[in-house]
Amino acid sequence: MNQVVRAENMWRVLGLLLALWGSAAWAQTVGSVMQLTGTLSAQRGTETRILSMNSEVQRGDTLSTQRASYAQIRFTDGSIATLRPNTTMRVEEYQFNQSAPQADGLVMRLLKGGLRTVTGLIGKRGNQDAYKIETAVATIGIRGSEGDTCATPCGDDSGKSSGLEPGVYHITHTGLYIMVTKAGSILIAPGQIGYASDPNEPPVLLSGDTPLWFSRMPFVLGASDPVQECTIK
Repeated sequence: MNQVVRAENMWRVLGLLLALWGSAAWAQTVGSVMQLTGTLSAQRGTETRILSMNSEVQRGDTLSTQRASYAQIRFTDGSIATLRPNTTMRVEEYQFNQSAPQADGLVMRLLKGGLRTVTGLIGKRGNQDAYKIETAVATIGIRGSEGDTCATPCGDDSGKSSGLEPGVYHITHTGLYIMVTKAGSILIAPGQIGYASDPNEPPVLLSGDTPLWFSRMPFVLGASDPVQECTIK
């Protein structure tokens, strides 16, 4: 009987150790907060933390900015993601090893709001499909260096983008991006705006006079100076 009890206790301890090891393996630091104005929080499992300058960002974190808040995350590969006010984004996957470019991977899920991305080494070496922004409607693939993605509603605190039709918008500033749904894909060159309203419909390049607002951010973002307003042409 004592042997049975000891064996059961041993398996319980082993299970606890494996659970702790799995949590530690998942809690991988992928970057840090480099710029911040306002409030940024990170949900990790059931725990929510308020982040500050130089706070670590971990794989699996769900990051949220509040009203009048902007946050810039720099990943260990040199990639940058700048979150606009009232934005929620989850770091779903991250893999970067200097000696194994074929294993690179960065997947950010934009749940709401807007962000600007500047690519680092992931997506520029190894697999060009390794860097992705996923939304409920479409996936944005990185083929270049800088662009803005908006999952409505998004915009600045004035609510300038609130009049946009629901869906996902992306404008490329430099390089080349690709927007993919279940029904097709389009390449988005500098100055072009891609739009997807339904995951079962192909994305389109917009034309006309519909304004897509991107307010000036309170800190330097990357390759190009952000514009006050982008009008679809």
